[in-house]
Amino acid sequence: MQDTLAHRVVLIGFGPVGARFAEEMLPAVMQGRVDLTIIGAETHDPYNRIMIAEYAAGEIGREALTTADTADFVTAGARVVRGRRVVRIDRASSTVVLDADERVAYDRLVIATGARSNVPLLDGLERIDSDDRSVDDALTAGVCVVRSLEDAERVRRVVAAGGRVVVLGAGVLGIEFALLLAEGGAAPHLAHFGPIPMPRQLDRGAAHVLTGALDRAGVTVVPNMRAEAIATHEVDGIRSFRALISSDGRRIEGDLLVLSCGVQARSELAAESGLRVGRGILVDDHLRSWTDARIHAIGDVAHLADPEKYAHDREVPGGPSGLIGPGWRQADWLATAIVTELAGDEPQPFTEDIPGVVLMKASQVDLVSAGEVQLDPFAPTPLGEEPREVALWADPRHGTYVKMTTTAGVLDGFVAVGMPRAAAELAVLYQRRGELPSDRSLLLRMDSAEASLPVPQGRDATVCMCNAVTVGQIEDAVAEHSCLTVEDVGACTRAGTGCGGCRARIAEMLTRLEVAPS
Repeated sequence: MQDTLAHRVVLIGFGPVGARFAEEMLPAVMQGRVDLTIIGAETHDPYNRIMIAEYAAGEIGREALTTADTADFVTAGARVVRGRRVVRIDRASSTVVLDADERVAYDRLVIATGARSNVPLLDGLERIDSDDRSVDDALTAGVCVVRSLEDAERVRRVVAAGGRVVVLGAGVLGIEFALLLAEGGAAPHLAHFGPIPMPRQLDRGAAHVLTGALDRAGVTVVPNMRAEAIATHEVDGIRSFRALISSDGRRIEGDLLVLSCGVQARSELAAESGLRVGRGILVDDHLRSWTDARIHAIGDVAHLADPEKYAHDREVPGGPSGLIGPGWRQADWLATAIVTELAGDEPQPFTEDIPGVVLMKASQVDLVSAGEVQLDPFAPTPLGEEPREVALWADPRHGTYVKMTTTAGVLDGFVAVGMPRAAAELAVLYQRRGELPSDRSLLLRMDSAEASLPVPQGRDATVCMCNAVTVGQIEDAVAEHSCLTVEDVGACTRAGTGCGGCRARIAEMLTRLEVAPS
């Protein structure tokens, strides 16, 4: 039995970030210092939502997705409620109300409800609230997002039957998914609204090279597709998707439409309870709600901003990062902070000191982007501003492109397509705020045909961006725990357990350290 004086922590959300927070709280639970209740809307064990696209495309099996066993949390003393939804937060009585009117009291409430996929308004597309326990409304048959196991199963059935897939949205996730489908033998169409894919991360040159790489990989890219409606037909008596239609009358036939149109924070519960929200639940540098210090938010539902600076502003800048790494770091920090406060000490403020880097996970295309990449290399410097420099290399015929933006030699941003070794070095320099070599062409020479996969240099170099795992940590895991495989390293350090983009680099490190099995 838990001590009745234990600090009551209620966690809403059992996704990747929520599960990480719960794992970090288990020592305090086992010591009887914390009474932890976890409430999740899904019925499954926690799973790696970042790898859902790989599962949907048939690249990995179901077992590879599971990240934690619910039984372990229960054995440690936590209460886990699955397949139930919190319908209301009653701040006056410090309770959350579940869908069957059950109440759970809290001293501290942690909201990790993540984000939901945006569903565009298309003529003919229906939202069907068929199951009050489902996380999201169902859509017209043959239309889905790829956010849950159920979504992935729908895609797998169509792909296995040789069906045609249309992906709407050319952000990172949409492109990765289309490439996975192409690698699996499908011939997907990738439609997007604007003239170039990934407009937030790419400039025009990089986008042009990427589009060529997509075409060579078997993805048909349809730009300037102002999607307006879907056409449907009857399949076994069910109204189902048949084609995506644009405002100019273009039509893309298919058996499945996958919507990849961005996400928005699941902050409705917070807003309805009177908490202030922006692009997510507004929290301070202790991840506390601006409105109620007993309530925290982490992951894709947390909008971190300074309340002293923006409390009176209608629009608060920033928002959730949309990346798993920052969410996990928030979960780790908050668990430590709660334990620190219970011991009577004051935790240091949370800071996100690892700049975000966008890495495309696809075997057919190497793409990495970070920071400012839109700067015109020939634009004059405004009077009074520090001059910024742009170095650029482009070889569209061979699918390579690198652009680097610097101030006083320090990297402000870069984009690299088809040049993985230069990209790996630039990512390290960007995260360290390091200076580029005066001869920028030295970076281009790293991508010779004879070179092996890039391995970050120096023990402090980051290998896994999701979990902020360094070269030194992996080397220590190999030396101290006899790690022989990528999975062994993941179990010891968590490296490679997020987006999976670093697994090839970890394998290369193991080979270099002469421990990988031949």
